[in-house]
Amino acid sequence: MRKHLLSGVMVAALTFATTADAQGPLRKMMMKRWMERQQQQQQSGPAGTDIAYGSDPLQHLDFWHATKANGAAPLVIFVHGGGWEAGDKDMARGSAKVSHSLERGYAFASIGYRLVPSATVEQQAQDVADAIAVLVRQAATLGIDTRRIVLMGHSAGAHLAALVGTDPRYLDNAHLRADALKGVILLDGAAYDVPRQIAEGGTFMHDRYLEAFGSDPARQRALSPTFHAAAPNAPSFLILHVARKDGTAQSQQLGEALRKAGTPVEVQGFAGSGLKGHMAINRQLGENAYPATPVVDAYLDRLFA
Repeated sequence: MRKHLLSGVMVAALTFATTADAQGPLRKMMMKRWMERQQQQQQSGPAGTDIAYGSDPLQHLDFWHATKANGAAPLVIFVHGGGWEAGDKDMARGSAKVSHSLERGYAFASIGYRLVPSATVEQQAQDVADAIAVLVRQAATLGIDTRRIVLMGHSAGAHLAALVGTDPRYLDNAHLRADALKGVILLDGAAYDVPRQIAEGGTFMHDRYLEAFGSDPARQRALSPTFHAAAPNAPSFLILHVARKDGTAQSQQLGEALRKAGTPVEVQGFAGSGLKGHMAINRQLGENAYPATPVVDAYLDRLFA
């Protein structure tokens, strides 16, 4: 739907921002405008139940009860994007993926997490794991089937979901095992291989990557899901991407690393380029006409059967 996509003026400005002298300030301005658009759109859907999983104001999640569940319901947990330094749990509100999940008999949760630079990416990944743990502990009250939980993330949220699904220390710290997740769904993620992303990802996001991951090669590798793809991992991955050069390369590389480790993984690309395509896979997932929707549906049908 057009209202969910960046306007032509915004896309043109973002393209202009790839010039070296304009990229930093204009990138931040366009992110602010994009966040304002997201907040306006959030009013179109029902709010979930707010649940705190930590003491920080951003350590909260929204939870929607399944509307058609027969007994304990499977759960889809969503991790928002925003370049590691923007966004919040409310970004899922009003999106088709929430209503579509509820209609299919799933519960749905959207995780907020602390943001760079006030928090590190390591702390963000731990926030995701801690939020999962709170949902698991409250499963009986919330009507969740803890044997059927899938973690989904978009953009920076896909990176965090992949990191939690491949590096066991985050779930370990939350007193969970890797198989606490039935599967992981990644939507047009970035920085699965952080050093490669910084080297090849273009000028527009270059400073954002350095702000998030720093310049230490050892830390960059430690925060790269591709370098953690050796088992143990979450039991299954679905990696989706649009036709962005870096996103495609990152997705295929992570898929190959997981495959070599013996972890079941599917990697599939869809039409859509630039930021317009990058945002469409997030905002339109769940719409019946969007091509990725039946792919995700089929994957969840297999996992939740």
